[in-house]
Amino acid sequence: MTNELDLNIDELKAELRNAHPDERRQIEAELDLALAEREVFMAEQEGRVSGEPPF
Repeated sequence: MTNELDLNIDELKAELRNAHPDERRQIEAELDLALAEREVFMAEQEGRVSGEPPF
């Protein structure tokens, strides 16, 4: 999972460098989402948060 996310993040960063100004917001939003997904995944793996619902 992490490798796929890292690959996606790298691709989005490359797209962002070469993006037309009209596309930048969309790519930035996708990049923010991918970074957040990776952070949640890493936190779950390290035991900092639980993926289980609280109830």
